[in-house]
Amino acid sequence: MKKTNKGFTLIELIMVMIILGIMAAVAIPRYLETISKSEVSSEDAIVSRLTVALENFAQQKMLTEGRRYWPDNPFDALTTAPQSYSTDGTNCDEDNEWTFVVEVGTTGDGDPYSGKITHQRADNSRFQWNYYNGINTGTDDDVTGALYVRSDLGTAGSVVLYR
Repeated sequence: MKKTNKGFTLIELIMVMIILGIMAAVAIPRYLETISKSEVSSEDAIVSRLTVALENFAQQKMLTEGRRYWPDNPFDALTTAPQSYSTDGTNCDEDNEWTFVVEVGTTGDGDPYSGKITHQRADNSRFQWNYYNGINTGTDDDVTGALYVRSDLGTAGSVVLYR
């Protein structure tokens, strides 16, 4: 009878583990980068929906009241708020939470804002978009608002995204 050993040698098993380790080292950073890019895209989509809704809101007010203005809370312009929108009025503190915080202040360029939209990502990074609803008194001094670009939470962005 011929005796044959069937199985893998220790060297073969070590080589497989090394190959799997190299593959994981390449794949995991790409996966995390993909998640980050998808969260940025999701934020951009919601902010884009907000800008369209704000313009529609202002146009509707122009037709019904004879003047354009934006709502005090930008999420009021949306027919459907994001599923994770919270009305607690504080900065976001949960993954994927969207909030609107009433906060009067000025941007780095000295432009006024009346609140900020906040969002927390899955990696616990938090961002804000300053929002200015404008002057809505019903006089010739009325000014339509402005929405500013994304900035880190706690910093006042000064670049206008939409006016």
